[in-house]
Amino acid sequence: MDTLMSFFSGLCLLVGALICVSGAVGVNRFDDFYTRMHAASVTDTLGAAFILIGLMFISDQFIVIAKLMIILLLGLIVGPTTSHVLAKAALKNGLKPNIPEQSRDDISKK
Repeated sequence: MDTLMSFFSGLCLLVGALICVSGAVGVNRFDDFYTRMHAASVTDTLGAAFILIGLMFISDQFIVIAKLMIILLLGLIVGPTTSHVLAKAALKNGLKPNIPEQSRDDISKK
């Protein structure tokens, strides 16, 4: 049973780390503020969730698991909320999304 828990823990930690790295690549590759922010917020929330779940698998103390669950729940609430507020503030301050001309033509036809 201990080996199975260690396997799932390692798997969750690896998946979480890969998701966080893909978010970092997205932040470097995208050219628009909004797409960069989306890549960072989605991947960091999901990556942190997997990492925290992986840490829960290897913990043997209830208090540690409870604290990790609280951190996970707060992270799942706070992360998307802050990215939404940041996007709304950027839009309100006049930062326009970078929309290609072809997409603008498609939008205006609808």
